[in-house]
Amino acid sequence: MKRSSIKVVVSLFLVFIFSNSGFAQEPVKQILITNAKIFDGSDNLVEGKDVLIRGNKIAQIAEGIMITMDENSTVIDAGGRTLTPGFIDMHYHLSLASVKISDMAGSYAPDLDYIGIQAALEAERLLKRGFTSIRDVAGASWGAKMAADRGEIAGPRVWPSLRAISQFGGHGDANPRYMEPREFGGPENNLERLGYSRVVNGRDEVLVATRENLKNGASQIKMHLAGGVGTEFDPIDGRQFTLDEIKAAVEVAEGFGTYVMAHVYTVDGIKQAIKGGVKCIEHGNLINEEIAKMMAENDVWLSPEVVVYLTFSSDLGPVRLAKGAMVRDGLDNMFKLAKKYNLKIVFGTDVVVNPEAAADQNREFVERAKWFTPAEILNQATSLAGELLQLSGERSPYPGKIGVIEEDAYADILLIDGNPLNDISILADPHKNLALIMKDGKIYKNTLNK
Repeated sequence: MKRSSIKVVVSLFLVFIFSNSGFAQEPVKQILITNAKIFDGSDNLVEGKDVLIRGNKIAQIAEGIMITMDENSTVIDAGGRTLTPGFIDMHYHLSLASVKISDMAGSYAPDLDYIGIQAALEAERLLKRGFTSIRDVAGASWGAKMAADRGEIAGPRVWPSLRAISQFGGHGDANPRYMEPREFGGPENNLERLGYSRVVNGRDEVLVATRENLKNGASQIKMHLAGGVGTEFDPIDGRQFTLDEIKAAVEVAEGFGTYVMAHVYTVDGIKQAIKGGVKCIEHGNLINEEIAKMMAENDVWLSPEVVVYLTFSSDLGPVRLAKGAMVRDGLDNMFKLAKKYNLKIVFGTDVVVNPEAAADQNREFVERAKWFTPAEILNQATSLAGELLQLSGERSPYPGKIGVIEEDAYADILLIDGNPLNDISILADPHKNLALIMKDGKIYKNTLNK
């Protein structure tokens, strides 16, 4: 065979191989959204600009963008609707949000298989409510996160914390009063069985529990540093973990380039958390002026919730309902102090073991209007949340800009019927008022191009 013929054969062979292998690049899909009013974090909506999405990123924001139309190009006329980043819930429990508290014991007590199924179902419901990202603050969320990342199910991006680090007799310990700790021969904690917490005692066990979470893919670490509503034997004012134990978790987390957040309500508990190096306070309902000032001076974030304290299930029983009323009564003072000291506040809901509350997650937008303007609330659920997610550094499963409508940011986008800056209550009905839901450049709902 002549040399020229050999070259032709080899060339044809290479074309065949590359066109039938992973080396062949598929054409990049592009979506152009026109005629939208863009929320850019201010009190005004930007008009007259188009948004071009190429692949999974925002490629361009400008007036009169022109694209070549082909089978990989789509143009969506927003019809004057409001365009915002996808919402971010910074305090969610994906694996337990829709599990009934009445099922936590007895014949219907869930196992990890059931928990995983519920997490996958809840992931799709979250996306339908406009939440394209969540920070999961304790629970067995990894399976649903992986399935959503692979496109096997519809669901949001998940920044997982995995097991909350708790002490014996603390908020992550749901065993009955008579159950002894493991050190004395006791059984596995029920919440540990469901992948929610790791009950540890002493600096060495805290080190191991923190390393376990990071090994398994946690993007940040969650600690319980005070009592909670959902557990019965831990008083709200009880300070949990010693300062040395808190510092142990922070030291390991910082060594991995990430941070520790803490479930805590009280002045004493928050003060110790800040001294230990905690970067985000979850709840914080009972703060005073000293603590608000201390948080501001140390650049500590506040991740509060409202709707969870208004939707308690009667199944909680009198002891836990009384604790819930105590922290609910602190909301007004907390938000006033947070505004006075200009604390960085993010959006979260904390609906857990309450399917009805989870379905009403978007009510949080309305309830916050007692203290914040619509623009402030939208920022809490988008750009500010995205900024806090960046504290995970290299541990973030999705490195890049998120929660903003900017060039090179992830294409997580909503189109909303109406103007939420004028009427935030329209967000309480996402199934009616969200015309388009896009995550990672993929459209999951579109009522416009029909």
